[in-house]
This record gives sequence, structure tokens and C-alpha cells, in this order.
Amino acid sequence: MTSVQTSQLPTAEDLRGRARAALQALGCRVELGEPGAHGVHASTPITGDVLFTIPETTPEQADAAIAEAAQAFTTWRTTPAPVRGALVGRLGELLVEHKAELATLVTLEAGKITSEALGEVQEMIDICQFAVGLSRQLYGKTIASERPGHRLMETWHPLGVVGVITAFNFPVAVWSWNAAIALVCGDTLVWKPSELTPLTALACQALAERAADDVGAPRTVSRLILGGREVGERLVDDPRVALLSATGSVRMGQQVGPRVAQRFGRVLLELGGNNAAIVTPSADLELAVRAIAFSAAGTAGQRCTTLRRLIVHRSIADGLVERIVSAYRQLPIGDPSVEGTLVGPLIHERSYRDMVGALERARAEGGEVFGGERHDFGEGSFYVAPAVVRMPSQTELMHEETFAPILYVVTYDEFDEAIALNNAVPQGLSSSIFTLDMREAERFMAADGSDCGIANVNIGTSGAEIGGAFGGEKQTGGGRESGSDAWKAYMRRATNTVNYSSELPLAQGVHFG
Repeated sequence: MTSVQTSQLPTAEDLRGRARAALQALGCRVELGEPGAHGVHASTPITGDVLFTIPETTPEQADAAIAEAAQAFTTWRTTPAPVRGALVGRLGELLVEHKAELATLVTLEAGKITSEALGEVQEMIDICQFAVGLSRQLYGKTIASERPGHRLMETWHPLGVVGVITAFNFPVAVWSWNAAIALVCGDTLVWKPSELTPLTALACQALAERAADDVGAPRTVSRLILGGREVGERLVDDPRVALLSATGSVRMGQQVGPRVAQRFGRVLLELGGNNAAIVTPSADLELAVRAIAFSAAGTAGQRCTTLRRLIVHRSIADGLVERIVSAYRQLPIGDPSVEGTLVGPLIHERSYRDMVGALERARAEGGEVFGGERHDFGEGSFYVAPAVVRMPSQTELMHEETFAPILYVVTYDEFDEAIALNNAVPQGLSSSIFTLDMREAERFMAADGSDCGIANVNIGTSGAEIGGAFGGEKQTGGGRESGSDAWKAYMRRATNTVNYSSELPLAQGVHFG
């Protein structure tokens, strides 16, 4: 299977110029060192070149950032929530003003096509708007007391410093999900972004500080630390970090979770996804093919919500696979900043090697592979055609998440079998079904249906809106971010009993004295 290849790549110097211009427009004043210098390398998967080197945060600087955020919390927690919302509202306005420049940096560092990069910044704007409204809706409960003359209620209070660790594939949106909600809840932040995307993080921090200046809030409510694992471990182990929100691999979560729990901190984990879609005989196949192509090939298969497994009724499988393969042949692959490109690069060589290894295993297990070939744009970049793999059954290989555009296809005969295949993997993030049968749709969303945190009907597995809580079950970590009542993870609950009588009745009818 061959795919369309777009024009040649820009030069590294051209990409450096774009980055400098975007950073300048965003008001980000940072020391940009030469590519070979010591520090955090700001690279681009578009060409594989290192654009700049950024100074790495030292352990002492990381400790100081946490201390500043902890100190800021002592005043921020008593700031009225609507006033806190004003800071987030101003941040949203700045994001609207600088949407294009920030999206440019997302494309440069994460390799996203322009529309996806703009969409990611729009997510930031949307969550800011959501959080501003939330700042006037941090509701508690009044509960009926069994004792006369008593009022029982719940109140919610700021939690403390929130540590945020983000991954490369959503370099700005996931930070904003945490930042917008945490700030209106009265928490402060220390952010450790992926070492692969330091420029976008520096830009966001510059906008956050500018927003704080504009509304008279302390700049130290949001701090940034840059570096690798050692820097992130400062957040994991520091008792001043009340909540650690970490996005990454299952392996990372298995290490982070117990360490934070050992010090009785809280964790919010958003880990791996191995998402499936069921396609039934009644499905609108035209709609399904479009949704499958975006969910499986968008962001070059590097979303946590990427569609990785397709579970198709045997009666329609041959025709559906043929249509998906045909759609894949029409996907333009190349420079993500060029208009019309739909599939950009993998983030680095390791991702490409993982993809090659998975396809080799699939062939060894009887799989038929369509696509997956590398497009040669140069030694340092890794552009691949999305692959469709027809498998004889759901093997152990399909229980593992390969962060690349591989779509495995298996068939089913009975609907219960399809649900069992959907639920058989250890991850539980996103899932979907394509059906026009109401019973199948309702069953899929029921308690004995999909076991994932997201269960969609007649749309793909990716493309969540900020109004709903985002997250998954099992090895996905159980965390929830963004909308709905996800704000409760960023606050602590207090149960209050007020006795406004002159008597002292005890609960449960207890008598003492």
C-alpha cells in the first residue's frame, strides 16, 4: 500500500526562524543555546534536528520552584474563587490572541498537522472558559441531620500544590486541563513537561505569568521546571506536592503511583490506551470509515485515544478493510505545517523501531499487513504510512499499546464476543461502536458493556470534548481530568456539623452521662 507524499521538508534554519518568531510574539524571553550545548534539547520531528538547547532545571531550582508555589498557596487559597477565575479568564483571552503562534510551536515540537495543533490550543481556550464558570459553582451539599437543631454539610477547600507531568503528544492541552481547574480551585502549580517539548511549555508559562500580571495575581501560582526523569522525581517525592497529575505510559504510572502513595500524596494518572471500535452489520459504513481513518491515523497514531483495534462482524469485514485501506492510500504524508498534509512524523526513531517490531510480530503471528512503510524525507525524520493489519485472532501483541499508526482488525460472530474482545486488554481508556441498532448501542454503554472510561456511539475513539470528564479504567490509571466534576480531584472535602440548638444530642441515639 502506498500513500501520498507531500513536498520536501523545510531546512532546520527555517524551522529555527519560525520558532524564534513564535516565541517572540508570545512574549517568551528565554536563553536559546546552540544545538550542541548542554541542557534540554528542543528538537523537531519534522526534520529530526535539534533547534535550540534550553537550560535544564537543577535540583536546587526545582526545590525552589516547589517552595515558591507552596508559599503562593498560602494566599491563593483564601482568594475568592471568582477572583481566581479572573486569572484563568485572562489566560484564555491571551490564548485566543496568540492561538496561531502557540500552534506553530506545537507543530514544530510534536509534529502535529496545523489543524490538530490549532485544535489543541482551542482545547486550552475551551477549558479556560469552562473553569471561569466553574469558579462560581464550587458547590457543597447540605445533608439532613438525624439530630434536631443541627445542620450537616460538606464544604470543599483548596488542596495545595499540584504537580503536573505531561507527555509530548499533547504538549499544551493537558497542562491547561490541570492548570485552569487547579487555579480556580485555589491550588498552585509546578509543571514538568516532556523533555521533548520545552518550547511550548516555556510559551505557556510566559502567557500564565503575563495573565497574572494583568489581573494582579502572584506569578508564583504557576511554576515551570525543565528536564528529564530526575527533575520529575522532585515532584513525585516532595511532600509539599499535594496532588501529582501525571500523563504518560503505564510503566511510568506503575512507578509514580506507589511512590506518591507512600508519602500519602494524591495521584491523578492518565496512562496508556489500547482503544477498540466495534463495527456491526447495521453500521453506517461511510460514516464509520471516516471516523476510523481519523481515530487511527490522526496525529500519526500518537494519541492516547488513538484507535488501535477494530472488531468487525465477519459478514462485513472484507469490504470494510478494503475501504479503510483505500482511504489510507489517499492520506497525504509529510511536513505537518504544509496545508493538506494529514499525517505528520513519528516523534523519534524509537517510535519507528517499535512500529517495525510490532509489524514483524504481527506477520509472524499470521497477520496480513497493508501499509506501514517508511517515507524517506531524510535520515533524521521518521514518516510512516499508517498500517492496517488483518489478524486471525486477538493475540497478546494486540494487548500491548504501540504508540504508532497500527490498526489491528479482528472479526466476531456474536455481539457478546465483540464486547469481550473490547474488554480483554489491560487498558481501559476509550472505546466506540458503530451501529444503528439501539439495543446494541445501549448495551455497549451499559454496566456489562464497554469497561472503558469513554464509550462512544457512531463516532471514533479520539476527539473528546472538555465538557466531559476525561480518563479511563484499569491500567489507564483511573484518573479524570477536564470537565464534569473532575474539579473534585483538586480539592479536599470537609464534613461540617453545626449545632444551633441549646441541647447536645449524640448521633445514633448514644447517651453519655
